[in-house]
Amino acid sequence: MESYHIEIVALEAKFCPIPDFELPSPYTFDLVSYAETAQADVPARVKNATVVITTTMPLDAKALSPEVSPKLQHITVMASGTDTIDLKACKARGITVSNCGGANTAAVSEHAIGLYFAARRKFVETQSAMQADEWMKRKTLIRILEDRDGKMPLTCVDEVMGMIGYGVIGQRIAELAQLLGMKVLVAERKGSVSCRKGRVPFEQVLRKSTVLVVIIPRTSETLNLISTRELDAMKHSAVIVNVSRGGVVDEVALLKALQDGKIAGAGNDVFSTEPAGIENNVLLGTGARNLNLTLTPHAAWLSNTTMENLQSIAKQNVEGFCQGTPINVVC
Repeated sequence: MESYHIEIVALEAKFCPIPDFELPSPYTFDLVSYAETAQADVPARVKNATVVITTTMPLDAKALSPEVSPKLQHITVMASGTDTIDLKACKARGITVSNCGGANTAAVSEHAIGLYFAARRKFVETQSAMQADEWMKRKTLIRILEDRDGKMPLTCVDEVMGMIGYGVIGQRIAELAQLLGMKVLVAERKGSVSCRKGRVPFEQVLRKSTVLVVIIPRTSETLNLISTRELDAMKHSAVIVNVSRGGVVDEVALLKALQDGKIAGAGNDVFSTEPAGIENNVLLGTGARNLNLTLTPHAAWLSNTTMENLQSIAKQNVEGFCQGTPINVVC
């Protein structure tokens, strides 16, 4: 039987070690692994690739064109989200795209709960005050924990968590919230004229929730899904947790809502532009100082278990493609 030699190119091995592949006969392969890849280097690196493995690297229509990547047949994204891949271009060429959904469920779920506690208990504000020696100066810092009505924080049994997104991770977050004693409302899609069993109208979830968790993919339909109108509809005692994708929550609107006291706090792990910095993100600018805002650098997914899962699923994805039975197919 004639062998079929392919090149597997990993563009961002810095995020997670690339697994050892065992391809079925008649496949043989070379694995070319790069710790990281600049956008300008993508065309040269995918030129001979049959399989590309990536995590956050954008692959647009140009990179996916026959002129740039003539041999490309499969992409494995070592992450849940595939918003960095031009799926329309892949579909047009018959390039299969598989993700590693579910690999980070435990980590993201627990991180979301952590961001909730940080926002509700104002960890960042109280730490900043203590580092400024305010505890010593004022003798007490308990007033920091008051909301704008002078009330102290809610405990879990008094919270109503609204879920915007109810996939595998959303379900796990809801489960953890219920174990803590919270009531959980699962939002129907925004603008839907009917409600599925177990769902609550989107606008009603906004009004009733004291904690709003956003955990949905970024698409053209979900961009700025939570903006000024939605934030204005929330309780001013509510906190919002965003562990979805940057751009789903309008960052300018979120900052304004925090500044104006429209909501009580926020925990945010994702940003419209990443890496995020002072120059490209309002949540890191001077206007965000001294607000009840907890930020983490898109790190919710990180855990030993996630790394093990990513390697295992990526291995299955690539080997499944070569066997003619691709799995975890997004496109």
